[in-house]
Amino acid sequence: MKAMTYALFACAFNLMAGYGKLVSFGHAMFLGTAGYVTAYAAKTWGLSPELAILAGTASAAVLGLVAGWLCTRSSGVYFAMISLALAQMIYFLALQLPQTGGEDGIQSVPRGALFGFIDLSNPTTLYLFVLAVFLGGFLFLSCLIRSPFGQILKAIREHEPRAQSLGYSTDRYKLATFVISAALSGLAGSTKVIVTQIASLTDVHWSMSGEVILMTFLGGVGTLYGPVLGSFVVVAMQNYLSALGAWVTVIQGAVFVICILTFRRGIVGELITFVSARQREKDRRGIAMPAGSKVVTGT
Repeated sequence: MKAMTYALFACAFNLMAGYGKLVSFGHAMFLGTAGYVTAYAAKTWGLSPELAILAGTASAAVLGLVAGWLCTRSSGVYFAMISLALAQMIYFLALQLPQTGGEDGIQSVPRGALFGFIDLSNPTTLYLFVLAVFLGGFLFLSCLIRSPFGQILKAIREHEPRAQSLGYSTDRYKLATFVISAALSGLAGSTKVIVTQIASLTDVHWSMSGEVILMTFLGGVGTLYGPVLGSFVVVAMQNYLSALGAWVTVIQGAVFVICILTFRRGIVGELITFVSARQREKDRRGIAMPAGSKVVTGT
């Protein structure tokens, strides 16, 4: 379940980085903000899980609208630094506000009953709920990328001045991409809080922004399935290598460096490139040797 929530988070980040060409260094602020709002709404206000998740997702979308309006006015490293600065502000607020619990966070978040009759305290039911959220978010992103909106994003990524010359307002598309990515990141953070029953500073720390970058680029930025694979690989390393303590971070860094040097397009990106090259080679051979022709060899 943790891997699926991280996979949704990585897919949301990939929408910005892979298709909108907007690499954010502070994307954890949406994951963490939504988590805190969901935890507070469920524990203090007593909202049902679906309403608490909706409140967390909406808060992330509003934060994304404000942050996107500020960040999309710049590009490149300036965009990344502004997003990081905003994320640090959110981290400071999460540390200081009494509603967030400071360093202790919000613990013992009730899971409650979904729609009033689906008990999420049952592990199987909770797993199916998280699976449904992940698949819903993934299918939404898949349809969005294949839609005219997604094609325009690819055009902006490849050649922004040409997209502007065709009459597209690239700033508006970037802002829309930012808000959609923030909302889906908030959905992942809200679902994660229901699963783990705790909202902590870890979710808004800059290291979480680094982890989602690692997941996305490890699997393959700009690919549909790459962030999913990357998130599962990172979570698997965290779980199976947890006995090594702080060395897990060192191993993750080493794996990331090796993959960047060996698989520059990510794992899925390299697989797609390899399969495409094989298909082009087969097509070339088919054109060079028409069907029905015979090769005569002799001495």
